[in-house]
Amino acid sequence: MKKTRLLLIFCLAVMARAQEPADTHPALNAPAGTDPTTVSFPFERIQTPTAVDLACAGFVSKQLVPNANFVAGDLYTPTVTKNSNGEIVYLAGKGYQVGQKYTIVRELRDPNQYEIFAGQHALLKTMGQPYSELARVRIIDTRSKMAIAEIEMSCDPVNPGDYVIPYVEKPAPVFHPPLRFDRFMPSNGKLTGRIAMAKDFDSEIGPGVKVYLNVGSNQGVKPGDYFRAVRSYESDLHDPTESLSFKASTNEDTQAHQAAIDPNMFTKTGGPVIHVRDLPRRAVGEVVVIATTPTTSTGMVVFAMESVHLGDDVELDQP
Repeated sequence: MKKTRLLLIFCLAVMARAQEPADTHPALNAPAGTDPTTVSFPFERIQTPTAVDLACAGFVSKQLVPNANFVAGDLYTPTVTKNSNGEIVYLAGKGYQVGQKYTIVRELRDPNQYEIFAGQHALLKTMGQPYSELARVRIIDTRSKMAIAEIEMSCDPVNPGDYVIPYVEKPAPVFHPPLRFDRFMPSNGKLTGRIAMAKDFDSEIGPGVKVYLNVGSNQGVKPGDYFRAVRSYESDLHDPTESLSFKASTNEDTQAHQAAIDPNMFTKTGGPVIHVRDLPRRAVGEVVVIATTPTTSTGMVVFAMESVHLGDDVELDQP
């Protein structure tokens, strides 16, 4: 009887195993011409945006935010100029009603005029004006010439002169389950763009950082879309900083001839020639779209194999 029970359990286990769905990870059902490893097909570990990430992402828009409604001061003006959660601010302008919610935004300028990549300023000019989203406020009193509001949630301190716009809640993107990340996937022919700017004018970007792309709803981009950030070695070759490593000697004492990196640009050595343009492009991270305007997208880096850079290309990815 005992042997019969064990045999039955074994048979049920075999049947259950046979009914399990096949593993569809691309590293296991890999494309032709690949021998997948954890280096070429690592597991993605997605950092999902929080409600604060969505509310504080910022945006770039060709349509300027109206400047008629703005922050005029606070409960302790003029001794206090920066306000955050739970504090009171006074809002100049019209149209306020008790209970209404508004977003405080700031029209930005970069005090550092240095271009992180060639053509960055021209690209940003075509995209529009960058804004940061600072806080969400709720109107609690309208009995004076200015509305009185309480800061319900702040991302950064609110300052006099910051603009006030109606609050619109952003829907949370739908996230795919953990997958294998094809690090050397060739171009898929889908929509491409570029990372033109990052929140707080950051230049070294990792998971959680907000970025602004030069493609938007006019190109069919919508919240929840994924973009793969990719970089070619040729872009490193033309970068003022990254290219220095290409110029450094890699010769070993036992090598009769040193390999040359594109000898038309650097000194010829008589050894093997490495054409940088022929090196495979590499995927460095993944970006999920949080919000869009007609010509731009706000995204968040949710996975990165290395630092994502301003100027990196992005390609629409549908995992």
